[in-house]
This record gives sequence, structure tokens and C-alpha cells, in this order.
Amino acid sequence: LNMILLIGVKLFGKDVNNAKRWFSLGPLGTFQPSELTKIIMIIVIAVFLVKHENDLNEPKTLGKLAICCAPPLYMILQQPNLSTTLDICFIVIAMMFVAGLDSKLIVRVLIIGIPLMVIFLWYVQTPGQILLKPHQVARIMTFLHPENYADSTALQTNNSVMAIGSGGLFGKGFGSNTISNVSASDVNLVSERQTDFIFSVVGEEFGFVGCVVVMAVLMLLVVQCIQVARKADSLLGTYVATGIAAYMGFQSFINIGVATGTTPNTGLPLPFISYGLSSVLSASIGIGLLLNINLQGKRY
Repeated sequence: LNMILLIGVKLFGKDVNNAKRWFSLGPLGTFQPSELTKIIMIIVIAVFLVKHENDLNEPKTLGKLAICCAPPLYMILQQPNLSTTLDICFIVIAMMFVAGLDSKLIVRVLIIGIPLMVIFLWYVQTPGQILLKPHQVARIMTFLHPENYADSTALQTNNSVMAIGSGGLFGKGFGSNTISNVSASDVNLVSERQTDFIFSVVGEEFGFVGCVVVMAVLMLLVVQCIQVARKADSLLGTYVATGIAAYMGFQSFINIGVATGTTPNTGLPLPFISYGLSSVLSASIGIGLLLNINLQGKRY
């Protein structure tokens, strides 16, 4: 089902800003299959980890897991949607860690991975690189050298930070945002304020206190996910709850990081706060699974 949806959106999806990520649902809006992929992958990987509880660290098992993950990740990457691809990778890694991934293997990956990351960042800045698309390179360069892109690709992030700062301690009040409201000025100050940059609106309207409250609620949600994972009556429940915790935590961290300029600009919604049918639907399914796991633990 997951692959059918991803192939279908590639063939018949709605093209927006040179990306095919959505099915058009007419008056109901659009549906983004990659959001549902997060939940499907959590379930699939959880089942895989249960079946390979005793041989997870064997190369053959890790190879099977990579083959299992590769097709949907490749299809999402081709939309193109690098942020969701990395999001799912992080979720899978978190689940593998809880499942008992060998710490020695993690150290080896870090020893090899960190130098490779440095080489990768150097390579994508060279003319003629073929690994990333131009807009992806622009986002990395903007994060590394924001002063050189203050009037172009860094403008949105800079204005987002300015909007958050303008809210002060208690904010300007609900609905009174002027900097993060595109329609309130002649220039496009903070585009996508309803999704990727929703936190800039929170900061401007509700100030520092509002930002702290939102982050505290999201952190509490992640902590509750972890608590359910610890108390689950089965390994399957533990892994699914862990995946949901990683899903909520990583997306919250990246969305807030983008809005505050502490991470490269990339598009991930803030769970239950950003506008979007697909995001709210997938997050709601995740919480539904979490509640079910919690009930099963209490029953027995």
C-alpha cells in the first residue's frame, strides 16, 4: 500500500513548485502520502525488529533492513522531499537503537560518518556537484554562510527570527502578527507561515512565554511516548511507541530549529500545530496507536 501510494503520487500527483508530493482531492484539498509513510514505516520496522530480535547486529539482517527501507525512501527522495527522507531515517535509527543495536557498530559508523559528512559538505559546494538539487545546495550554503544570502534565501529565516523576537515576553496578542503575516505587508516576509514557519507566528503573537509553553507541551508529548514504550507489554508495542516518540520529537526539533535559524531551512510540519490534512492525520494515527499500546499494557 505504501509503495502504491508513493508510485501513484509520482505518476499522477499534483505538481507544486517543481515537486510532486500531493494527490489532489478536489474540494477536500490535498493528501501527501509521504506523511502516512512515516506511520507505515514505524509499523513495518517494528515487526521486522521483533522478528530479528536475536540477530539484529548481523550484517545479513542489517542488509535486509536496508533493502526494506530503500524503496520508499528512494521514492520520497525523488519527489523531491529530502527532509521527510531524513526524518524517516532518524525514526528507523532510533527504533534500531532501542532494539539493541551494538554500541560498537554505532561508534564505527560515527568514526566513518563524521569525516564523510565533512567531505560531503565540501563536495556540495563545488561547481558541478551531482548529489543534490540546486535548491538543496542553496539551503545548505545559506545555513553555512547566511551573511552572503541575507537578501535572498536567508531572508525568510531572518524575518522569522525577527518576528519571534518582536513578540517580546508575552507577545502582541492572538491574530495581531504583522511581521510573520504575509498579507499585512507588501513584501513576502515569512512565507509558509501556516506550516513550516508556524513557530514564527507563535513567537510573535504569544511571545517568549507562548514559545516555552508550546515547546513544553511537545516535550511532554515525547516523554509520554517514551513512558508508554517502557511500560508496553510486548516488544512490538515498545518499538512502535519508540518510533512515534522519535517522529514527534525530531519533527518538533527541526521545525522549531528552522524557524529560529538554528538548523538549515527544510520543510517539516510542527505536529498538531502546523496546518495540513496529511500531517494532522498521520500524527493522529500515531497517537491512536500509542493509546492502544498503553491500554494493552494496563489490561495485562
